[in-house]
Amino acid sequence: MVQQWSRIVGDAFIESKTIKAFLEELCLAVSEDCQTWPELKEDLAALEKLMSSMPEKSRASISGTLRRLPKELSEEKQTRRRRIKPSDENIFKVYFADHTYSTLRLAISASAEETVQSTAEKLCLGEDLVLCEVKSTGERVVLKESDVSVTTGLSLNGRLFIAPREHLDSLTPLPEQEGPKQSTCATIELMSSREMAYQMTLYDWELFNCVHENELIYHIFGRHKFGKITSNLDLLLRRFNEVQFWVVTEMCLTPQVGKRVQLLRKFIKIAAYCKEYQNLNAFFAIIMGLGNIAVSRLSQTWERLPNKFKRMFAEFESFMDPSRNHRVYRLAMSKLQPPIIPFIPLLMKDMTFTHEGNKTYYDGLVNFEKMHMISSTIRTIRQCGSEPFNFDPPPVVKNIQEVRNYVRSLNVIDNQRTLTQLSHKLEPRRS
Repeated sequence: MVQQWSRIVGDAFIESKTIKAFLEELCLAVSEDCQTWPELKEDLAALEKLMSSMPEKSRASISGTLRRLPKELSEEKQTRRRRIKPSDENIFKVYFADHTYSTLRLAISASAEETVQSTAEKLCLGEDLVLCEVKSTGERVVLKESDVSVTTGLSLNGRLFIAPREHLDSLTPLPEQEGPKQSTCATIELMSSREMAYQMTLYDWELFNCVHENELIYHIFGRHKFGKITSNLDLLLRRFNEVQFWVVTEMCLTPQVGKRVQLLRKFIKIAAYCKEYQNLNAFFAIIMGLGNIAVSRLSQTWERLPNKFKRMFAEFESFMDPSRNHRVYRLAMSKLQPPIIPFIPLLMKDMTFTHEGNKTYYDGLVNFEKMHMISSTIRTIRQCGSEPFNFDPPPVVKNIQEVRNYVRSLNVIDNQRTLTQLSHKLEPRRS
């Protein structure tokens, strides 16, 4: 039973101090019982073997890997992605009101309080400092002292700032947070739509496979209650937003209407191939990007789109129809076989709805009906990743490495107001 528990929980089993203490107590109890029931010796040996492996794995994880988050994730290009662990060291920048910064090196699991303390000690700063995310919109989000894995939880172009609590109003976004100024339309045109979709799916599959099921629980019930990281899930959710805003950014930065029509066709084709590869997360992100008001209002562009692509887009929109609790999508999902990258935001919404709509305890007893509903969603996610990614790659192209690098390092504008303004410059409102 314990061995099966270990296989299911994986790394979280090794890293948990509570589980380790429980196993030590269990080993002691089984050892005493062996005097009365000798047949337990085999179980004791299995427990001792499991216990002996834990310190070695813990030491291996402590050495960890150095991670620069979130922008430099694209540097991990040549090696297979590994799951982010709490003990992994994280190199990141913390900015100040004058836009100077300090580079810190802390564990992924470091709290916001530890980040503030480390910065204050390093630079001999004063007291009453707070860690704050400044978004590209100028919005400031003060982080709780207990928040962990703060770098992976940032918005797309968000940055970490430290300032005295009474001076938070002085924090402003960095110029780089505005995002790109020019479209990469010319680069995209040279890339195969199928190859782009395939490389996007490979990357998304890596991100999806790195998410541990426990992270879903921590995210829904509140990571502050567990003190655990959700970095792998954070990056997967972030990827959805990244692809969505990438589509909007490219459309709004392309000045010529003819080029925008070509780009629109390209995105619809990429979405079609993502759907073919069962990468429904990227498929939804692209179609939702094209449905963004900054893109959907470009009537001159849509009018020039060939009817074939208009029909394809209409079909994709119907697939995303939210009526009757996304019935069309759920029926389609039930007919697919793994490997599948599901529409992650909808699954998170399902779990959040179940959690917030049902009490966890009734009269001091666990509400197992609620737990069964949440576990049903988790089983769906597990089923999607139960088979290896085995789709045949597209025909070999010369610029495959360029495509791979591009889809793993998308630069976007994530400020909706900026995107809408750009859209109105491209096609002013008709009087």
